[in-house]
Amino acid sequence: MISVANALQTVLNTTQDYGVEEIPFLKSVGRILKEPVFADSHFPPFNRVAMDGIAIDFYQFKSGQRAFLIEGIQAAGSVQITLQNSKNCIEVMTGAVLPNHTNTVVRYEDVSVENGIATITIDAIIDGQNVHTKGKDRRSGDLLIHENTRISAAEIGVLATVGKSYVKVAKQPKVMIVSTGDELVGVDEIPLAHQIRRSNVFTLVSLLEKLNITSDTTHITDDKPLLKSKIKTYLQQYDVLLFSGAVSKGKYDFLPEVFEELEVEKLFHKVTQRPGKPFWFGRAASLSSSELHVYQNENKQTIVFGFPGNPISTFVNCLAYFYPWYYKSIGLETEEETAILGEDVNFRPNLTYFLQVKLENKKGCIVAFPIAGNGSGDLASLVKTAAFIQLPEDTLAFKKGEVFKIIRYR
Repeated sequence: MISVANALQTVLNTTQDYGVEEIPFLKSVGRILKEPVFADSHFPPFNRVAMDGIAIDFYQFKSGQRAFLIEGIQAAGSVQITLQNSKNCIEVMTGAVLPNHTNTVVRYEDVSVENGIATITIDAIIDGQNVHTKGKDRRSGDLLIHENTRISAAEIGVLATVGKSYVKVAKQPKVMIVSTGDELVGVDEIPLAHQIRRSNVFTLVSLLEKLNITSDTTHITDDKPLLKSKIKTYLQQYDVLLFSGAVSKGKYDFLPEVFEELEVEKLFHKVTQRPGKPFWFGRAASLSSSELHVYQNENKQTIVFGFPGNPISTFVNCLAYFYPWYYKSIGLETEEETAILGEDVNFRPNLTYFLQVKLENKKGCIVAFPIAGNGSGDLASLVKTAAFIQLPEDTLAFKKGEVFKIIRYR
C-alpha cells in the first residue's frame, strides 16, 4: 500500500496540459482564463458624472455665486457639450461625460431649480465633487485580470468592458465515468431484492460539473471480456477514465486484471486510508504520433482513476485526488483549508481517516464536528455533512482543539 501523501503526489505527477480554447465570454463562467486581460482604454474613459445634478465651474461658487443660469442638458450617452459662460451651469445625468469648462457636480438634492435658474442651497461644496475622473480606476494598458484566474461574474463584467467577446480558457479534459456491477440498475427502475440503483456515477457527474467538466457515462456489467473490449475503446477516445467499483479483491472485481492486460500502467493500488483503501490509479500508453498534434503536451496519456464502489469511498477519492489533479492540470493554484476539531476522536487502524464533519463558525474560527455514519456505504450520511476532515495515520487519538486539513463539498 501507499500513503495518502505519496498517492497524492503520484497523482499530481501525472497532470496533463489539454491546451487552450477560445469561447464566447458569456460561456466562460467557472473556466480558467488562459490569457492576461488588459485595459483597452482608461477606466473610466472620460470624466464621468457620478450624480444627477448640475455641472458648474467651481471657481464661480468659490467667488460667492450661488445662482446659475441653465444652458442645457448633458445626458448619459450623448456627445460632450461645452459650457459657454462660466457663470452658467449645465444639467447633467449620472453616467454622462462631464461638459467642457465644468469641473464640479452639485446633486439635485442640494439645488433648487426655478424659471431656468439653478440655485445651490448648501453652504459648502468641494472642487471636483461627484466627478469620476478619467483613468482614476485603471489606466489604458493596465493588467486587469491575471492569467489562470477562475472566471466569475466579476470577471465577466470586466471582459465586457474591454470588448473581449471571446476569451481564451483552459480546455477541459474529455472524461468518461464508468460504473460496474451486476447489482446496479437505472435510476428509473424498480430494483429487485438483490439490486440497488446506480448512484455513484451521478455523484461523480455532479462533482465534475462543479468544475465545469461535462462527462459521458456508461455502465458495464461484471463480464471480463466485455469490460476489456469497452475499456480498450475508451482509452483511445478519452483523456480521463473514472471508474466506480470492481477494484477490490472480489471474485468479480476484474478491473485490475483488465488494466494489466490492456497495458495500462499501474502507479498504485491501495492507499493507507479509510474510506477508499482499494483505490487504483494508473495511466495508459501514449497516443500514436499521428494523434499527438492535437495536444499541447506531447506526452499526453489517458489517466485512469479506479475508485472503490462504496459511495463514500468514491466521493472522497474524487475530492481528494481527482480535484487536485485537475486543478494542477489547468494551472489553478488552490489553498489548503483547515478546521479545528470540535470533539475528541479515537481511530485505531493505522490509516489516514477521512471523517465526515459538520462545519460551524465559532468566533471567526471554523470548527469541525464529526458525524457518525454507518461506514463507506452510507451515502445518505453525506446529506448531513459539509466536509471531510483528514486525520493523519500513525495517530490513534485526536484531541478537541487540534487543527487538521478539511476537504469541503459544500
